[in-house]
Amino acid sequence: MRIVSYNVNGLRSAMTKGFSEWLQTDPADIICLQEIKAHQENVDFQQFEKLGYDHYWYPAQKKGYSGVAVLTRIKPDHVQYGSGHQQSDFEGRFIRLDFGNVTLINTYFPSGTSGDERQTYKYQWLDEFLEYLAELRKTRPNLIVCGDYNICHKPIDIHDPVSNKNSTGFLPEERAWMDRFFASGFVDTFREFNPDPHQYSWWSFRANARNNNKGWRIDYINVTSPLKAKLKHAAIFQQVKHSDHCPVFLELEH
Repeated sequence: MRIVSYNVNGLRSAMTKGFSEWLQTDPADIICLQEIKAHQENVDFQQFEKLGYDHYWYPAQKKGYSGVAVLTRIKPDHVQYGSGHQQSDFEGRFIRLDFGNVTLINTYFPSGTSGDERQTYKYQWLDEFLEYLAELRKTRPNLIVCGDYNICHKPIDIHDPVSNKNSTGFLPEERAWMDRFFASGFVDTFREFNPDPHQYSWWSFRANARNNNKGWRIDYINVTSPLKAKLKHAAIFQQVKHSDHCPVFLELEH
């Protein structure tokens, strides 16, 4: 099972920059997209179907905002749209697919960049999400959680940890939540295979950040510990450029 998680920062925009052509290279069996900023009826989804992908959409109610989708060549047994938390579901932040005894969650964590109100909501969302995962794991212990977390976990995950110590996405409270998340039994799959620094998944559009590799690792594919033995490979595809993010990749035995 090969999985990609990719914040496309507008699916229609990404499709004008070669996203569909990249799909033709067969990057993964399952493509989890965040920040699609589109509804299915506004996208030429037949391009995906021609490549053998079924597609499942959970857009935000607000047009041109947020939203998640999954393209998959492996047929799910069950699809759940939303987590049951009203504001999160209104913003299209969560979709769950079950494949046999494995559950995949594709999610787009809130950003706190627009001010204190959204930062407060981000903390609320994080608590709700951790509670949801704890409850789900009682019946579905084999979880894959992927998406744009909008949080760097450790100094190695950000190009300048000192000057960004008070920046949303690298705040002590956010990093402490990541500590709790991994301590609860999740595995940072990328770090299982890639211990080296300077590997990022998002770059600001400002100051030529991407060409200078002044980035943040805020996109993840994480698994619960029962799946750790099935991990085969994880990577970040920094050379893929349809967005201010790049895809992250995981391969595991299924």
